[in-house]
Amino acid sequence: MSIRVGIVGISGFGGGEAMRLIAGHPSFELVYAAGEGSAGSRLADRFPGVPAKLAGLVIERWNPASLPKLDVLFASLPTGTSAEALARVPKDVKIVDIGGDHRYAEGWAYGLADVWPDHIAGRSRVANPGCFPAATLTALAPLLAGKLIEPGGIVIDAKTGISGAGRGGGGGFGYAESNENLVPYGLLKHVHMPEIATTIERLSDGSAAGLVFTPHLVPMTRGVLVTIYGRGRTTTGECLDAARRFYAGRPFVRVTDTPPQTKWATGSNLAFVSYAADLERNLVIAMGVVDNLGKGAAGQAVQNANLICDLPEAAGLDGVPVWP
Repeated sequence: MSIRVGIVGISGFGGGEAMRLIAGHPSFELVYAAGEGSAGSRLADRFPGVPAKLAGLVIERWNPASLPKLDVLFASLPTGTSAEALARVPKDVKIVDIGGDHRYAEGWAYGLADVWPDHIAGRSRVANPGCFPAATLTALAPLLAGKLIEPGGIVIDAKTGISGAGRGGGGGFGYAESNENLVPYGLLKHVHMPEIATTIERLSDGSAAGLVFTPHLVPMTRGVLVTIYGRGRTTTGECLDAARRFYAGRPFVRVTDTPPQTKWATGSNLAFVSYAADLERNLVIAMGVVDNLGKGAAGQAVQNANLICDLPEAAGLDGVPVWP
């Protein structure tokens, strides 16, 4: 079965990663690519290593009124730029929005695929989580669902690679500024705060009041590591057991006894989680790792597309991480 797919924003990092995954997918056929600055060029001009079958595909200027016949459209556009245009895409075209305009928007499923696959299957509009929420919520979900930690007062310390800013990330993301530098940003008002808080409340049936989220930019290309501090009278073993039960049979989450490392997930759709708890101090530390372009963007988008197209969830996503 061939499922005709398109990618909007293909020349960005997220769109390019989606192209890489779709190129090797057993059921998806890339027939449409759109961009702005790259319009008019061939895929091979932007991605010299693209498979020969896709090399001649011409990148078009994004216009929802001139879409070819598609089954699925992946939208990888900057937050704030996709809502109006995607509203004009025909209803019979399924959409996975990798950007931020539709997270918890009416009519859109929130695509936290490893936690809520049944909420996604069969839907036609899915909003991918952000990269930080993908790592954070995957680590927190077993603890919140199992009432092992309190939903309020959670503190999240997050680190991300530079590709999370996107190809058009603006000033301050060049090599000279980023190399051998560690930068906190988005203090108190980061764009991912609302979706993290909303999901914490959905998972726990409690309040996320007092949530603190501080991201940091680190000088590496890919990867997200979150270290999360919460309150709960539990043990490390109970946290690990809860996560293993929660993710039993799920193809992409690995529960590890030791703290995870960003390189474990590079180039993959995997998420790694681990825990440490001190019963006497009422302290629980949860850790999560994803590749921000994989599980944090295009990998989870393909996973969501598999779910809405009634395909095996791991189709096209079973590649081994890149090491070293």
